[in-house]
Amino acid sequence: MAYDKEKLLEQCIDAIKKNNLFSVEDIQHFVPACKSTIYKHFPDNSDELNTLKGLLEANRVKTKSAIRAKLFKSNKASELLALYRLIATPEEHQKLNQSYVDHTSKGQSIKSEFIVSTKEQAEEINDFLEDVKKDADK
Repeated sequence: MAYDKEKLLEQCIDAIKKNNLFSVEDIQHFVPACKSTIYKHFPDNSDELNTLKGLLEANRVKTKSAIRAKLFKSNKASELLALYRLIATPEEHQKLNQSYVDHTSKGQSIKSEFIVSTKEQAEEINDFLEDVKKDADK
């Protein structure tokens, strides 16, 4: 099927504005063209595709801002915590996240000190560490 590039662009812009779309994948559901057709007519870094991406990004920013505003007005602890997580610094986020794992060893061995109260516990820990080392060497 032959597409009029200007008409397709107009339809895409109209769909983005009317339906608060966020991605090119979303556009294809509102215009008579699939994603590959859109990219065929509007290749990467073309003015047309950049225009569409700009409109999609504006919708994302507007929607995120509206969500943050609603969360800010909330009295519910879970919603306030969700907002705090969105705006927290990395250090604050680490403190909030109880399952935070630091992956910064960069391949270096991590040495841990254990306080052991019984010989049996010491043996269990040594056995465990030997198993971990064997698995790492495989």
